[in-house]
Amino acid sequence: MVPGENEQGLHRIVVVGGGAAGLQLATKLGDKFGRSKDVHVTLVDRARTHIWKPLLHEVAAGSLDVGHHAVDYLHHAHQHHFRYRIGEMTGLDRTARTIQLAASHDAEGREITPVRAVGYDTLVMAVGSTTNDFGTPGVKDHAIALDTQDQAVRFHQRLVNGMLRAHTQVGPVRPGQLHVTVIGAGATGTELAAELHRTVRDVVSTGMDRIDPAKDLKITLVEAADRILPAVPPRLSSEVMALLAKIGVEVRVQARVTEVRADGVALADGSFIPSELVVWAAGVKAPPFLQGIGGLETTRTNQLVVTPTLQTTHDPDIFAIGDCAYLVEAGSDRPVPPRAQAAHQQASHLIKQIPARIAGKPLKPFKYRDFGSLVSLGEYSTVGSLMGFIRGKNMLIAGLFARMMYRSLYKMHEQALHGTMKTALDAAARVLTRRTEARVKLH
Repeated sequence: MVPGENEQGLHRIVVVGGGAAGLQLATKLGDKFGRSKDVHVTLVDRARTHIWKPLLHEVAAGSLDVGHHAVDYLHHAHQHHFRYRIGEMTGLDRTARTIQLAASHDAEGREITPVRAVGYDTLVMAVGSTTNDFGTPGVKDHAIALDTQDQAVRFHQRLVNGMLRAHTQVGPVRPGQLHVTVIGAGATGTELAAELHRTVRDVVSTGMDRIDPAKDLKITLVEAADRILPAVPPRLSSEVMALLAKIGVEVRVQARVTEVRADGVALADGSFIPSELVVWAAGVKAPPFLQGIGGLETTRTNQLVVTPTLQTTHDPDIFAIGDCAYLVEAGSDRPVPPRAQAAHQQASHLIKQIPARIAGKPLKPFKYRDFGSLVSLGEYSTVGSLMGFIRGKNMLIAGLFARMMYRSLYKMHEQALHGTMKTALDAAARVLTRRTEARVKLH
């Protein structure tokens, strides 16, 4: 047990996972209970900083500097009166009401924090999701996912290194040497393909004159379904496909990947796409360590099954929110989707319900509301649909208004964490620094 966290009469709230939902919840509960002697709030995450997951494709493309947008957990916890504990959750003891954390190590392998247990009275699981490769051969060895900040940075470094290699090598650029294949045409894959088209050309323009963008650079977007962006209406999907074709991104639908190799991607129809880099963005599942953890009910994709109050079915002391939670609402035959807006709504719900639980009051059920989808194609366009925007009707949007709506989602996230004043100051500072910095990160 971590010293100082087993005080008698203390209600211990532990939030596992510092993504959008978990960090928002810990921040608001810390603000509420921070000076209380009866309630302590703790956030657990294996990383040291947070970045809004919908921005990871921009980090991977190099159009967003992590240093300007990352939230330092330790500093943020101090500012908002909750505790931060670094570590990856590995186990759950429901009888002792403790979670087990693995040891953490530095880049040289030296131990930073030991294996330890953290006690709880109310536990909230908000560990998000990881990529689901569906057992496809070669994915783990030759493809990069965009689940975490480290993965996005790693992809960008490999992208820039590959272009430097091609520019300085003795011979000409080989066929497929500077090709990128993105597998999965949901929001992440489609946004990444569009953003990469611009940023790789910006990198080349910095002096890599031995690379011909029109001939040497190629981006392919692969989707097993019959259209891209299944979360948006078919009309918008067709418009995005047309735009991608216009800027030179090849889109292949009804194309099932059978293997990812070191030199490219094999498809079920027998064709092969030569690729220097492969991104897998084709599906999600909850982290594997959740499967059956502590005897809790889980799905085949490792999600924790929860009741309408977001409590796990086998233990009312444990809640789950975001991508790792499986909830089928009354009157629906489908679960709440693993999307950022669902995680935000569930966090907002628990911000009110956990204080009620501590006070011994009954909990209200969660109600999900679908506000639609927005997809950013970088500087080329932004499209989306707003659900129930005008008297219950859906509204299709594109262009500047859609882009403003998309950016406002991030501002709402920042405001939930930092408040209006700091969000406004940070936004102003980024506008000023963009005038003196490169359009694309080159390191």
